[in-house]
Amino acid sequence: MAGLENLLKLYATLVSGVGLGLLLGYKLPPKIPSYLGKFLFWVGAPLSIAVFMRQADLSASVLVAPLICWVALALGAGLAWIWIRRSNLQLKPTQGSFLLAAMVGNTGYLGFPVTLALAGTQYFGWAVLYDTLGSTLGAYGLGVMMAAYFGKGSNSQAALFKALVQNPALWSFCLGLGLRLIHFPEAIENGLQTCAWGVIALSLILIGMRLSQIRSWRNVQQATVSLCIKMLIVPLVLGLLLPLFGVTGMPLLVIVLQMAMPPAFATLVIAEAYDLDRDLTVTTLAIGSVLLLVMLPLWLWLFAPVP
Repeated sequence: MAGLENLLKLYATLVSGVGLGLLLGYKLPPKIPSYLGKFLFWVGAPLSIAVFMRQADLSASVLVAPLICWVALALGAGLAWIWIRRSNLQLKPTQGSFLLAAMVGNTGYLGFPVTLALAGTQYFGWAVLYDTLGSTLGAYGLGVMMAAYFGKGSNSQAALFKALVQNPALWSFCLGLGLRLIHFPEAIENGLQTCAWGVIALSLILIGMRLSQIRSWRNVQQATVSLCIKMLIVPLVLGLLLPLFGVTGMPLLVIVLQMAMPPAFATLVIAEAYDLDRDLTVTTLAIGSVLLLVMLPLWLWLFAPVP
């Protein structure tokens, strides 16, 4: 019953936050999402990571999370490449966008609030390490190399590598480790928690604002196949295999949820920088965001620990 209540609360949070963002995206000037995105990237998200890390479980087992992420990236890329070869997909920019959508998930802006709502702050460290040392490095490391091969804008490779190194999420993770040793007065602690949850709400609003700017729904068939790999096959296969290697309980659920996130908005950034198939990329972003709501009950049914 508690699991159902948490899921309903999460749905209400996701729908209301993203819905408000959609409404604001249609009403406000187009530059506003860019400003909000920069604020969250440089200030909001690092703050929330540092605050939530104070309560997260950071035992040695948490270090497994980024390793699992890289296995998921490799499995997604491998399955996507097999489909590309069998479907005789010829255009290299489309191949690149297809591969990226099947690999890199929105484990930060969307994965964090889902994890916090369904697993709590105790297991937030699993989600943070999966994102910072897995998805982020995968997007701006392996993803950039693939985009440079399949696309045309490889001159911006140095700039994207710089963006990876300067990613404040990586540094805020280290800051969060240091803050765990400091005891704050209750008033300050409560204030930090309020700010951190406020950032989560702004992240959902930003997703809605960015979705409001999507104008293309082409390539639905290709997008559906890519999302099937990213949001169904990879989390299902690895979710069933991980208990054999000792990953069980709530950590398993957190990892599966992170693997099951829709494609990251970083895929659109990379697609635009390297002149990949932008239409396919935005279609996977839009459909994937809706598909997440459909898939969440399945992952809870299969992998949520029995109380």
